[in-house]
Amino acid sequence: MNSGGVFDLDEKSGRLDELDKIASGPGFWDDPGNAGKVERERAAIDRLLNKVKEVEAKLEDVEVLLQLGEEEKDESLGKEAEDTLREITSSIRALELERMLKGEEDQSNAIVSVNSGAGGVDAQDWAEMLLRMFLRYSDRKGFKTVMLDLQPGDEAGIKSATFSAEGEYAYGYLKADIGVHRLVRISPFDANHRRHTSFASMAAYPEVDDNVEIEINEKDLRIDTFRAGGAGGQHVNKTDSAVRITHLPTGIVVQCQNERSQYKNKAFAMKVLKARLYDRILQERAAKAEEEHAQKKKIEWGSQIRSYVLHPYRMVKDLRTGLQTGNVDAVLDGDIEEFIETYLLKFSE
Repeated sequence: MNSGGVFDLDEKSGRLDELDKIASGPGFWDDPGNAGKVERERAAIDRLLNKVKEVEAKLEDVEVLLQLGEEEKDESLGKEAEDTLREITSSIRALELERMLKGEEDQSNAIVSVNSGAGGVDAQDWAEMLLRMFLRYSDRKGFKTVMLDLQPGDEAGIKSATFSAEGEYAYGYLKADIGVHRLVRISPFDANHRRHTSFASMAAYPEVDDNVEIEINEKDLRIDTFRAGGAGGQHVNKTDSAVRITHLPTGIVVQCQNERSQYKNKAFAMKVLKARLYDRILQERAAKAEEEHAQKKKIEWGSQIRSYVLHPYRMVKDLRTGLQTGNVDAVLDGDIEEFIETYLLKFSE
């Protein structure tokens, strides 16, 4: 795992040296936007090199364990070496995935939205199931999540929800599931126990940090406050703390109602708006970004990226990669790593 190969360590080390020289040069912080970009790239390369060093150290440990096991005829040392090799294999796979996530925005935190689509109450229930799946996945990845807005359904489930996911490559991973998700099951809301097809969509946007300048004119905003609905405690429901912001030039509407403070809700809503506007800029800037977001279609037949079938059989199938599994319960509990990895390895260039 030295020079060249999958990780291009010599190239990465050389690039880190270049960035160190740039960062130590005069006037580096005169341009905060560029300085922030350099600092983020430095941090990413440094993390990568440290992870590779950890893998190399473990490989050396395996070599020592195998030698000792052979000399002392100790099978337990051989087993320990096998366990370490499995850890190394997992680490290398993670590094390979991170190599695929080379877009500047891939390292960002993510803003994730889930919306119910065609299917009435069943779709709203399905949207809540999908939200739980992405929250569980984020937890498995070690991402810190904060619910920014949640609109409950009329009878069950949710109409929409937005949360932030903070962690390394949060956007890079979660962007793989942007699109429409389709559920087939016997409806728990149908007295005749008929089979229903429901749709819900997921959208992800890179969170914009303070070093990225997104110009927002206050005159372009319409800010409304209103009383939050649904669960949230007496204070939330009795004050006009919820905030809705409409960006008039683009028609983008964002809102937040999960904090007691109107000020905090406005701050979170602005964060979501900046992320949406940044995502719009990225789409306009590169054709590749358009391909990544092409799945954001009408939430109904023919536009889904993945199907989840609970009846008449049990299967989850990704329509982009062909990957499928019968372990539906695990998937709905957030075990979607293989689907995301397969997509990234197939479509990331």
